[in-house]
Amino acid sequence: MDTVKKVVIGSRGSKLALIQANWVKTELEARYPETEFVIEKIKTTGDKITDVPLAKIGGVGLFTKELENALLDKKVDLVVHSAKDIQTEIPEGLTLGAYTERKDPHDVLISKDNVSLRDLPKNTKIGTSSLRRRSQILAYRKDLEVVDIRGNLDTRLQKIESGELDAIVIAMAGLLRFGQSDKVSDVIPYDIMLPAVGQGALCIEIRDGDLVIEKIVSTLNHYDTRYAVKAERALLAKLQGGCQVPIGAYAEVLYPVNIKIEGVICSLDGTTIYRDAVIGKVDDCEILGEELANKLSGMGGYHILREIRDSLAG
Repeated sequence: MDTVKKVVIGSRGSKLALIQANWVKTELEARYPETEFVIEKIKTTGDKITDVPLAKIGGVGLFTKELENALLDKKVDLVVHSAKDIQTEIPEGLTLGAYTERKDPHDVLISKDNVSLRDLPKNTKIGTSSLRRRSQILAYRKDLEVVDIRGNLDTRLQKIESGELDAIVIAMAGLLRFGQSDKVSDVIPYDIMLPAVGQGALCIEIRDGDLVIEKIVSTLNHYDTRYAVKAERALLAKLQGGCQVPIGAYAEVLYPVNIKIEGVICSLDGTTIYRDAVIGKVDDCEILGEELANKLSGMGGYHILREIRDSLAG
């Protein structure tokens, strides 16, 4: 392999994004000590608009487009994404070069007085920016009030401390990367809430055909995560969903050669929920994701997603 003296890593400028990018940087430095790795911060559309619920902003690639443009323009050599932020269609000329080992994909509750989701009092006010979380919370507890919030972890925690909110739901993986998992009041089980597609995993995007960078980042590939996330993304692509649609999915490799994927489509008010699972060979992970998507769509999920898209467009 040709040697490369310097590799520029593109990242969003948020605290969590930089923690993730610096983790990738440290791992690559350990593998390639003769190469200099630097991080270039890039502001995305999703970062610039902080006072509007994500689902109402519209469009795709809210947290990726500017990073991908920098990659295509050769301003950076690779970019680090949260896998859940990546649109299902990768732009021409780019590819996902690595899927890093997934951290705990569960969603978790942080609540005043450390109360679990099951034991929250009626009319408790819960904050989340996710339609997926909103719909599954209401499917489980219709008596709770779910409100839209934006902002970083500190901002969200402050809303609890100030009394503006009683609780928030966020990803366990983010808390683990922040080193603040001790704040968790309740780890929400998968039978109540399936995570976002790719939640907990990082994906490294590179230019298609850049064999030097492909070789470098491939050392971070994690077998189980790669197949699981590919299965989940295939389901999302088949349903033509983005990261702001109420679709949950979780795939798990079952040794030695099988994989199981569960999926859910839920109406925004939580009154209608379609959920199923399929099991098959790991090598068929994407086919299985599409198969499950077809099952959920046929059960009635298609109509839910169409109604939601129409309401957001209007």
